[in-house]
Amino acid sequence: MEIKGIITSGHGKGAYFMSLPVYKTQFKDKLNFSPFPGTLNIKIGPSEIDNIHNIPRDKLKIIEGKENFGDVLLIKAILNKKINGAVVFPKKTTHGENIIEFIAAENIKKKLDVKDGDYVKISFEY
Repeated sequence: MEIKGIITSGHGKGAYFMSLPVYKTQFKDKLNFSPFPGTLNIKIGPSEIDNIHNIPRDKLKIIEGKENFGDVLLIKAILNKKINGAVVFPKKTTHGENIIEFIAAENIKKKLDVKDGDYVKISFEY
């Protein structure tokens, strides 16, 4: 499955959460890479939200939160057919359903030379 969206600014909280040991270790174990501290926020439309809802539950992996930190679901994905990573779905989030978060081992904006307002494509591996 492939979805399209537009890069948008986030709240700046992704870097904090991605650097927490409770998440960092599990991401490394489940994805075989240590994520860059931060997420790429991508705004998607209604049909893309429907596609996200249709991802088979058994294809999602879980990162277990501890104490006040919530669980995170994830699925491996490829951004613009160039960057391997994952889309993460935090159980606790301030984003609406129309914002998804992509993580990778590198700074995506620098690697792809993209900015807010640019279109991207995400291909899911399942």
